[in-house]
Amino acid sequence: MDRRVVISGMGIWSCLGSDIKTVKESLYKGKSGIGILEDRLKYGYRSGLSAIVETPLITKAMLDRHIRVGMPEQAQYAYMASKEAFQQAGIDEKYLLENEIGCIFGNDSSAKPVIETFKIMEEKHDTAMLGYGAVLQSMNSTVTMNLSTIFHLRGINFTISAACASGSHSIGLGYMMIKQGLQEAVLCGCAQETNQYSMASFDAITAFSTRMEAPEKASRPFDKDRDGLVPSGGAAALVLESYESAKKRGANIIAEVKGYGFSGNGSHIQKPSDLGSITAMTRALKDAEISPDEIDYINAHATSTPQGDMYEAIALDKIFHGKHALISSTKSMTGHECWMAGASEIVYSAIMMQDNFVAPNINFENPDQYSEKLNIAAKTIDKEINTVLSNSFGFGGTNSALIITKCKD
Repeated sequence: MDRRVVISGMGIWSCLGSDIKTVKESLYKGKSGIGILEDRLKYGYRSGLSAIVETPLITKAMLDRHIRVGMPEQAQYAYMASKEAFQQAGIDEKYLLENEIGCIFGNDSSAKPVIETFKIMEEKHDTAMLGYGAVLQSMNSTVTMNLSTIFHLRGINFTISAACASGSHSIGLGYMMIKQGLQEAVLCGCAQETNQYSMASFDAITAFSTRMEAPEKASRPFDKDRDGLVPSGGAAALVLESYESAKKRGANIIAEVKGYGFSGNGSHIQKPSDLGSITAMTRALKDAEISPDEIDYINAHATSTPQGDMYEAIALDKIFHGKHALISSTKSMTGHECWMAGASEIVYSAIMMQDNFVAPNINFENPDQYSEKLNIAAKTIDKEINTVLSNSFGFGGTNSALIITKCKD
């Protein structure tokens, strides 16, 4: 089978806002969600820079206490985003109970419950003190475990652990499941914890910007003066569905997933690769059966690190040199949402596609020898967007590229 796959619902919980409407406004205005967390500096970080993500208020009227106790921070974000995605898709509890829907979410850490468990054991030396929720919170599959239980999801159910490409791969695999006729619908997305424990090891390898005097200017993808990424997080959720199923339900189709490309660098565990990036993008273009000329906008992975942005710029220039596609990295506003980024950036891109604008790559003031060759949108541009390519790359050399288009009957 080779079925069409569409996005019928989206939800977001990020530093740009906790719903689609607010995030759309932030994207259009080029609003930064980055600030300073003093607690990180007290804890021993070199940099206190971080995206500021609102803590969800999940009451007993929303979820039973026995469920809430097993939800770490990232599962709470994912619940809120998924709730919005199902609402937008027009899928209620009755439909969830009567129809099989899968769940593929990305998550690559659950640091806080693991460290808190360790602290209790070091002090009390008694596993009885850990409580019922500790094991559920600390497993890497905590997000899919919680979502599948809360929303009665009885289809495919597993977690993608692929560093900063996790969210993108989750959408790609959900797309493949539906395209091949194995599922009618899959809840896809990714979540990223933002607590101080989860980011300390990244700070240790000097990956973070230290431009703390002006937080909103710290994340500078493709800019010559970039000095590192800004950590971020939250969750993004998408309801992927077969075109036939969405039409039958009378759902409002947001976009169509047309292509998925992937690759592994097979080289340095941290160093990016222009060749790996090119392979993923080329494979996505081939899967979508479109040429580089047809891409209107590219949501770059560009995290604001010296090497990462350089290698991606080289790859983008090789494929899109002389083409009309506009390029921006929404990480200039959000910081690097890590595991979540590949999913949230499809949400951001779909919003732009629906409203016909390209969000700006803010803080792009001085191009370097690689980025000066790219068609980077430094300011918001009102423009019809029909086809989008979104890149995601991660530690260990995992690469993912997705292509979405406006859905045409």
